[in-house]
Amino acid sequence: MENTSDLTSYYGYDNDVLTPAGVPQMLPVMGNLKEATKTEPDKNTYLVFKKSLPGADPNYDYGTHFLFQGHENGVNHDGYITRINLDADPAHRVTLLATTDVNGNPIKTIDGDTWDPWAQRLLFTTESTGSPTYAATPGYPSAVTDVSGALGRGGYEGIQDDSAGDLWIVEDIGGATKTDAAGNSTTAKRPASFVYRYVPVKPGDLQNGKLQALQVLNAAGAPITFDSQAALNNPDQVALHSYGHTLRTKWVTIHDTAVNGHTSFDANAAALAAGATPFKRPENGVFQPGTGFTTFFFTETGDTNATSPENNTAGGWGGVMKVTQQSPTADTGTISVFYKADEAHTGLDNCTFLSRNIVSFGEDAGDTLHGQRGTLDSAFTFDTTVNYADPANQPVRWVAEGRDASATLDNSFDGFGNNIGDNEITATLVSDGDSGVNGILGAKVPNLNNPQWRWFYTQQHGDNVSYEIFIRNGH
Repeated sequence: MENTSDLTSYYGYDNDVLTPAGVPQMLPVMGNLKEATKTEPDKNTYLVFKKSLPGADPNYDYGTHFLFQGHENGVNHDGYITRINLDADPAHRVTLLATTDVNGNPIKTIDGDTWDPWAQRLLFTTESTGSPTYAATPGYPSAVTDVSGALGRGGYEGIQDDSAGDLWIVEDIGGATKTDAAGNSTTAKRPASFVYRYVPVKPGDLQNGKLQALQVLNAAGAPITFDSQAALNNPDQVALHSYGHTLRTKWVTIHDTAVNGHTSFDANAAALAAGATPFKRPENGVFQPGTGFTTFFFTETGDTNATSPENNTAGGWGGVMKVTQQSPTADTGTISVFYKADEAHTGLDNCTFLSRNIVSFGEDAGDTLHGQRGTLDSAFTFDTTVNYADPANQPVRWVAEGRDASATLDNSFDGFGNNIGDNEITATLVSDGDSGVNGILGAKVPNLNNPQWRWFYTQQHGDNVSYEIFIRNGH
């Protein structure tokens, strides 16, 4: 990085294990079989500004094209925010924007991020009910504030704006295992995560507003709740995860700053108490472009275990859910299964639209399932006009991740303490970088044949490489 800290000096690595030269120990060597903690850059937000943003060097012009990332791993769960300066020379390529908030508190490890053009702030989620939800300025140094008095704290991961200035948040919290009829523990997990919508008093207000959670009604009109999904393969959960079923939804308010105040709160507990509908580890969501923000897809990672008795029935393999409303601000809508995953396409996580109808979903299947099925993660494209209930229709793989050399070593030696052994495809993003209100994801139809539109993704857990994909001659 162009600027360093006690926590980190090199993109993707902490300073906890150093070489005699004082740089992070990126690979184990004889006499020092340890590695510096890999910080796992996660989620990409690409923005283009009319004027250059300030960086650590006040005499340098950083250009106008930037890729922002939060880091998901770190010593003592301390994270940080970086900015890749895409127009800069190598010496100024990566700026460390912040390691602490405006009060001097260490930033916790980060998962999701997006840009709120009304607030002129980057938003970062932390995937923990005990850690803040952050807003941050894009320049250097970044002013990072805790906004969880309005948005709450949860196992938040994906976060997206809609055209009304609302924020849709997808939560990833794993549930306890279910038991079978004989009382034996199984590898099926109880749904425990929610989908949220933050409705500010006015667009861009991150301090005052309502947090709502999605509630799904069964065929009889009763809410599908945490308690109602306790039994193995219960009918409501099976129906929710079966092709051909369209169920009604509504948003239930779980916190209102005008009533409940501005103290940080546990959103998961509030959603549970309000009778919202939990899912099997939903992780990310995206609005389909060209629909006026009326169609929202989100992924369910599922149980990530080939032995789950709910794999083929109640969402154990995970999949993709489709929420449809008359408008982004509507209080009611419908939900249905867009794609019911299987062993070859499971653990679906990050997502982005490549065009009006083609969407990419990447796997995060986990080490257990990698071993069980004998394959690592891939990313696939899906066509929203296709009926995937027909087994003849299959998604198309665009990358198979495998392991780089660093991940191979980690896998062979139990990660050397802090590091995970299998690469993951994450942070897949297609965007033209428009930082105005008309540039939020889903407002425009992507066109990768236009060089203004750029395609990024990041490879976690190994060498922590961020990539850009270039389209040439329509390919």
